[in-house]
Formats: sequence, structure tokens, C-alpha cells
Amino acid sequence: MTADHDFTRAPDVTGFFDPATNTISYVVADPASGACAVIDPVMDIDYAAGRITHDSSDRIIAHIRDNGLTLEWVIESHVHADHLSGAPYIQQQLGGKIGIGAKITEVQETFGKVFNEGTEFQRDGSQFDALFEDGDRYTIGTLPCFAMHTPGHTPACMVHVIGDAAFAGDTLFMPDGGSARCDFPGGSAEQLYDSIQRVLALPDHVRLFICHDYGPGGRQIAWETTVAEQKAANIHVGAGKTREDFVKFRTERDAQLAMPKLIIPSLQVNMRAGEVPKDAAGNPVLKVPVNGL
Repeated sequence: MTADHDFTRAPDVTGFFDPATNTISYVVADPASGACAVIDPVMDIDYAAGRITHDSSDRIIAHIRDNGLTLEWVIESHVHADHLSGAPYIQQQLGGKIGIGAKITEVQETFGKVFNEGTEFQRDGSQFDALFEDGDRYTIGTLPCFAMHTPGHTPACMVHVIGDAAFAGDTLFMPDGGSARCDFPGGSAEQLYDSIQRVLALPDHVRLFICHDYGPGGRQIAWETTVAEQKAANIHVGAGKTREDFVKFRTERDAQLAMPKLIIPSLQVNMRAGEVPKDAAGNPVLKVPVNGL
């Protein structure tokens, strides 16, 4: 999968930090053609007021237009539990195809039951334009890209390698942030460790861009690191930490974590490729399953 990938090609990467959810979205552009992709865009929600807005996605749209770029892809690294996807809003404005990992069907099956979605909710990933399998290759303009299936945080997690840049989603955080939780339905600390080892097998110089940062220790928010830095210094998996050590730590740590504040609206929207579900009258509406998570 990596042997014939061109790791010398360097896309232009611009990060957009959303302080409400500590999410970093990306515009990844091919300097040779002006084609680009958006990765993990955010739709804003005031959950208490039931109000949705698009300021975060509008910043991304403005950047693409101001730089004369052409959007080819909107890629979700996984079904996020901490923010709502802005993918369909951006697609409506700029076009492009929305893609996610093919294991989205497992996530849809699990949470279709949690939210009692009924038979009208399709559980085949058909809400998305493309479903990536492990090793699938594609392009952004002239940039070579491939997808790596990296389950553990969720069954559908993918890392996308675009030239010399890899977009890690929640598979890895910055070295001083470690790794993501594995206690959601379908998660597995064992799988996450194995997935991270696949990412760390990429060439040392590969740039890694992460989806969330919380500024541990009060440092400034950051989102770019390298494979070499992760192997040397990641507090959960670096410096030769074993699978057994990681699983023990991750299991104990996850048992202490509260649910993400936006998990209930996020899952309903994101398993639909960013579309808000509607009631029988066609009005957008969100459910709150009681004791369902």
C-alpha cells in the first residue's frame, strides 16, 4: 500500500480550529492543479437553544473561494461524537464528493438501534458519495492519496494519506495528548493500538495532522506533528510502549471519562453524512434516547 505511494509530494495544508469543540478541520490543496479536499468540517450548534449555524464552514468556504481552489472531496475521518459535520453544507456551496470509511455501515447499524430510527433509516452508507475500503487509492487533482482503515476509536475510522501528509482523525492526538478513547460501542483498545502501529510504520518524515487538540498543560493549540515525533514522544504509545501497557492504561482511563457534550446530536447527524434528521412533517428534529448510551 505504501511501497509505491509518492511521499515526496507536499500538499498545502490549512487548519481551521473550532474552539467550541476543539476540532481542527483542514483544507488540503494540490499546488499543481488548485484542486482541494476538506477534511472533518464542523457545523455549529447551540444545543441548549436547538439552533444550527454555519460560521465554521463559512470560514472554510471563504478560504477555498479566496484562493481560487476547486473542491473535489469532503472527507470524514470517522463518525464524530463531539461535533456535527458541515459536509453537506459545504457540498451545497462548492460541490465535491462526501466520503467516509466503508465500516460506516456498522456504526449506522449500532446507533440506528440506539436512536430507534426504524426501517426508513438506510444502514448501507448510501448517504455518502464514496465509501473507502482499506488501501483504496484516489486523487486530489494530481496528488496521490490512499486510505488506511484504523479501527479502535470507532469501527469506521480511517487515516487518509495525501502526498507527504497523513490526516489521523482521532487515531492519534499530538504527542503530549496521546490517543483517543475506545469505550464507545464498537471501540477497542486492542484495535486502536494495532491501528496506531500501522500509522507509525509510515515514513518518519510524514506530516501528521490531528483532528482534536486540548492544549494539555496550558500550551497553545497545535495540530501538526510527524511520524518520527510520535514514535519518540507520544505519551500513550511512543518510546516502545507495549500493547499490554496501552490496553491497560486506555481501559482504566476511559472508565473515568464523561460522555462528550454533543454526542447525542453528533451521532444522529454524522451517521447521515451531516444531514439533520426530520420528523414526519419534514421538520429538522433531534432525539434524546434515555439511558441509551
